[in-house]
Amino acid sequence: MDNIFDFADELGPSKITHIYEPSVGMKGILVIDNIAAGPSIGGLRIAPDVSVEECVRLARAMTLKNAAAGLPHGGGKMVIYGDPKMPKQQKELIVRSAAASLRNQEAYIFGPDMGTNEECMAWVRDENGRSVGLPRELGGIPLDEIGATGWGVIHAIEIALRYQNFDLESARIVIQGFGSVGKHCARFLTQKGAIVIAANDSRGTIFNPEGLDINALFELKQQGRSVADFDKGEQLDKDAIVEIECDIWIPAARPDVINENNAHRLKTKLVVEGANIPITLAAEQILYERGITCIPDFIANAGGVICAAMEYQGTTQTAAMQSIAEKVAGNTEMVLKIATDEKIQPRDAAIRMATKRVKKVMSMRRWSLFSSAPHFL
Repeated sequence: MDNIFDFADELGPSKITHIYEPSVGMKGILVIDNIAAGPSIGGLRIAPDVSVEECVRLARAMTLKNAAAGLPHGGGKMVIYGDPKMPKQQKELIVRSAAASLRNQEAYIFGPDMGTNEECMAWVRDENGRSVGLPRELGGIPLDEIGATGWGVIHAIEIALRYQNFDLESARIVIQGFGSVGKHCARFLTQKGAIVIAANDSRGTIFNPEGLDINALFELKQQGRSVADFDKGEQLDKDAIVEIECDIWIPAARPDVINENNAHRLKTKLVVEGANIPITLAAEQILYERGITCIPDFIANAGGVICAAMEYQGTTQTAAMQSIAEKVAGNTEMVLKIATDEKIQPRDAAIRMATKRVKKVMSMRRWSLFSSAPHFL
């Protein structure tokens, strides 16, 4: 990012912190975007190639997501540079180091994200006391185990289909990223009669027009293998997932997988964003002009943070899942109604709705706490 001030606006970011501990090889970035509604909640991600710009965008997505869901939290995001598949002992060292380095950053609550899980959140809690998505043994609601994000995505899909000309029963589904979000989307969708015809991970794509055996793919992933190792389907390159024709395409992995260079290759009717910032704004515009509906990330995939926030408040898993269903469905309906009535992109409608809520909360706080000028540490 050449100049962070080019990305700052009246909402934030409020603080950008760089951390480095050479003794354990830990280098990371924390972006706290906006805390008007309360301390920020955002995932701790481990990735080898993240940038400050990407982290800023992810933190803003969390601000909008939390506001849209009506949560008493602002948005933030933490990224540690590294291989998410590093040995467990090494991962524990760097996660603990990052958590300890940010012990005094009380405006940020850690949650699990790509490359981290419930056990990682237990390490964070041990170091600074601020994490969600904890193991059950620590009183947490394990987000990845129950599929909280995927549960929300399914409810977004069910509402979106009211605006489409096909039903979920026998709908053909493609899932880009068969990880903690994608696999649960597949599970919930097939339970409702949909057919997952393709899925991929970082090592390849598996495609079967007659439908994939989801339980078999689960077993492969548990063994540390790729979905592309499945022998009942056509094995393709991981990027081939973009061109497989389907009814619903679910990005559930890395940012910007659909951009202005490949958006024209997507052959689907509906995109529901299970990952954070998986499609660039320019690509969403291209898809909109092609008549493809996109349900924005911070609307569709809010299930995880809703569950995390409710865990932080001490609620039960049953109540959290019910809240996810109600909030995600309600917000999806509201966004699509505005978009349809005003003939605008769903993202534009969603940003307007969430931003209005953030500004309302900001108006109730002291102005000096929420200057939009970034701070660097």
